[in-house]
Amino acid sequence: MDSYFYHYLFIGIFVLATVGFAVLPLALAGFIRPRKPSLLKQAPYECGVEPVGDPWIQFRVQYYLVALAFVIFDVETIYLYPWAVGFHELGLPGFVEMIIFLAILAAGLLYAWKKKALEWD
Repeated sequence: MDSYFYHYLFIGIFVLATVGFAVLPLALAGFIRPRKPSLLKQAPYECGVEPVGDPWIQFRVQYYLVALAFVIFDVETIYLYPWAVGFHELGLPGFVEMIIFLAILAAGLLYAWKKKALEWD
């Protein structure tokens, strides 16, 4: 067998196994589960409390903006930790790249601040 094809065969087997591990339990649960629909089972569950009002309410856009800012700065810390661990090995180019990265994020924060996207009315 050709060595080139041999390597891709293992990748293909790995992909099939991965998809199988994801799909097989879902398909098996779909066949095994009991089918007894009722109004109580289809009702939304609110921690044991009976739901009051319409579940499709609109939230203010500030909630989403604050959540988006949180995600952005959370991702920033994901990149800061490995950089801090390998700071000595990266040298000056790594330091300059991280300063540029932080400057871009700071510019985005200043833009959101100037647009008053983070203020509550």
